[in-house]
Amino acid sequence: MPSCRLVVARAAPSSLPDSIAVLARPNRLTRGADYKAVVRRGVKCAGPHTVMYVVSSGEDRAARFGFIVSKRVGTAVTRNTVRRRLKAVCAQALPQVRVGADVVIRALPSAAGADFHALQAEVDRCLARRAA
Repeated sequence: MPSCRLVVARAAPSSLPDSIAVLARPNRLTRGADYKAVVRRGVKCAGPHTVMYVVSSGEDRAARFGFIVSKRVGTAVTRNTVRRRLKAVCAQALPQVRVGADVVIRALPSAAGADFHALQAEVDRCLARRAA
């Protein structure tokens, strides 16, 4: 009986992007209390796919981002895709965000059907209004 092996084609190293946008640990909100404080005290900016909350702490530290993607958005694969897209958008927008700002982005169910550029335009608009 012939053996069945799955062969996975690997991409050549040169086909990978030169710089992959990743949010470093100092740029992420990690504690639940931090999320709660930003959502309760933050200035809200809503769009068709996301709701963003922004608080300026006045501290001399890097801006921090947090993401809330509930089960209403979709399956685990869909939620993780939306979260990765939002993280990439925020990593690109990080230089324009003021020092000491805390930002929480809550994805709405419509974010599951939005492409990267739609999310990017929405997040950039809200960051320009509230966190620049």
